Amino acid sequence: MNEGRQKTGPFYGWYVVAALFFSTFIVIGVRQGFGVFVESWEKDFGVTTTAVSVAAAIGWIVNGVSQPLFGALTDRLGARRVLIAGMLLMGIGTILVAASTSPLMLAVTYGFVVSFASGALSFTPAGALLSRWFVRRRGSAMSVLTVGGSVSGMIMIPFLAYFLLNASWQTVWLTIGVMMLVLGLPVLIVIVRSSPEDMNLLPDGDTESFEDGAGGRTARSTAAGPLTTNRWQQSFRSAPMWQLSAAYWVCGVTTASISVHFVRWASSEGISPGTAALAFGLLSGINAMGVLTVGSISDRMQRKNLLGMVYLVRGLAFVSLIVLPGGVALWAFAIIGGMSWLATVPLTTSLAADVYGVKKLGTLAGLINMAHQLGGGAAVIVFGRVFDRFGSYDLAFAGGAVFLLMAGITALSIREKRYSARFAPVSGPTVQAATVPVAAAGADGD
Repeated sequence: MNEGRQKTGPFYGWYVVAALFFSTFIVIGVRQGFGVFVESWEKDFGVTTTAVSVAAAIGWIVNGVSQPLFGALTDRLGARRVLIAGMLLMGIGTILVAASTSPLMLAVTYGFVVSFASGALSFTPAGALLSRWFVRRRGSAMSVLTVGGSVSGMIMIPFLAYFLLNASWQTVWLTIGVMMLVLGLPVLIVIVRSSPEDMNLLPDGDTESFEDGAGGRTARSTAAGPLTTNRWQQSFRSAPMWQLSAAYWVCGVTTASISVHFVRWASSEGISPGTAALAFGLLSGINAMGVLTVGSISDRMQRKNLLGMVYLVRGLAFVSLIVLPGGVALWAFAIIGGMSWLATVPLTTSLAADVYGVKKLGTLAGLINMAHQLGGGAAVIVFGRVFDRFGSYDLAFAGGAVFLLMAGITALSIREKRYSARFAPVSGPTVQAATVPVAAAGADGD
């Protein structure tokens, strides 16, 4: 065993996290900001809530189908290329949304172009990338990445609502597209690298390594678990893949419905869009703190227990929308929902990496995220139809609460100690570790 001298300064992996945080901030803002424009599109296009919801639903479905594709490309080509191409295409697509003159055009520009491109910038490639940069601190790194989405909701949603009060929706979408191309794209190009190997580093910034017997050195890491695989198809022969996917489907149902219909629900309760956007900002702010806390704790305890509790808490948030008066429900949902909103992301991706390894994590995460997005696409349409028919979202919210109870039970039933590599004995180099050339590692000294 050789031990290298630690380089001065922060581990470069944290710069990668920062770059992905920024790209996530922009992308999630576009995705979750859709709901801010629903009422404007209804008036401009002269259509119902359901008609506008179709464009969002197509977007969620297209995004879901794209996830395994971009996950496989991440495994094959590396996450950096996928992320850069995604930002370029999404920036162009966002500008094209500003030219939409009908629900059909909106469905094409947002539902297909923007939503497909956003799959390349989703937590699928980003999570797979960070799982290579971090092993021991995987949960913490994932949580920081996810906070980019929380901060986006806290800042971008109120910003978009305020911007819309002072400019046309076309101007808003044009501005966001330019931001992606001028700010987001250069950040990814300059900073992001697909793995620590690309910079002759070891995961987590480790300096202690093993000779691998083949002219390289390997990071001390977690052992391979019993389900660690080099073929993604094998994962479907075991329960955790189905449990994670089923629970994440419910996550998609509940997050998509709120991102599209929350502002519309508030309007039906006599609450202004600006106030609703502020409440969603509060939700996101609370969520940012919650995600960081959950991510840090998950590195020291079973992730499945935290994941189950997150789903159950979100279920309480949905119940609050039904049983409390509109004004009170708005803020109750923001506070209770904020404790759980994006906390599922680092827990789900990290748990998948712990159980199945990182070799095919891009594909596996893509498949799990596809379940999430397909659930979201269906929910967006169902929630819109429920509102158009009954003039209320109560029935839809009740369904969401029931699904969340089921998701919580499903997550808690995962046998993490049996299958996770984190609970397997460590003995030498492992399947999950990254390998760097001896000469490169030796640059740090022996």
